[in-house]
Amino acid sequence: MKILVLNGPNMNMLGIREPEIYGRETYQDLVDMILRKKGGSHEIAFSQSNHEGDLVDAIQQAYFTGVQGIVFNPAAYTHTSVAIADAVKAVGIPTIEVHISDPDSREEFRKVSYIRKAAAGTVTGRGFQGYIDAIDMLEEIASR
Repeated sequence: MKILVLNGPNMNMLGIREPEIYGRETYQDLVDMILRKKGGSHEIAFSQSNHEGDLVDAIQQAYFTGVQGIVFNPAAYTHTSVAIADAVKAVGIPTIEVHISDPDSREEFRKVSYIRKAAAGTVTGRGFQGYIDAIDMLEEIASR
């Protein structure tokens, strides 16, 4: 299965950014863990951007390159970006929304997710393991 793991703003700052919420592991640690656990079974590409349009472009490009599933942590754009939600809807690729923390247990504004209605599922509050759970969900969707 060809999978895109897409991460939004500030995810490149993992390990530095609010470690009490996101932990001390880095973005590279995340990539390495996913490849170690799922890379042997799937073709996995990674992309991270702090720019909304770049994330929309990555979602659209996934359509044209035959990606079969997207694991997506839109980060702060979860709560603000109609454009990203529309891109997920437009391509029709099963997408699992992932968050390292549990946004529903944090500030009130974080409880709003524009992408959730466009996503095939959501994993929150499971740390890096949430990405593996999301790939498992994509595998389940593909087997139907």
